[in-house]
Amino acid sequence: MEQKIRRARNMGDNLRRLRGMHGQSQEKLCVQLQRMGCDIGRTTYAKYEAGELNIRASVLIALKQIYDCTYDDFFLGLDVVQEKTAL
Repeated sequence: MEQKIRRARNMGDNLRRLRGMHGQSQEKLCVQLQRMGCDIGRTTYAKYEAGELNIRASVLIALKQIYDCTYDDFFLGLDVVQEKTAL
């Protein structure tokens, strides 16, 4: 039986929180990402934050550099969601 990966709302919430902490609009953030070689538009990024689309690793790596944060900041609280869904 194939198991599908559930999209976690917390990932989008964490992306939105980090962007807000740095005073960035989605538009300005996407321009920065494009300058770093990530081919991404605001609509796609908005889907990442809404939990409608899984984020690409290349975008995550670039965001880590932009925000000067750890990968843990992106995944904050995801283990709690998995524990709740497993019960």
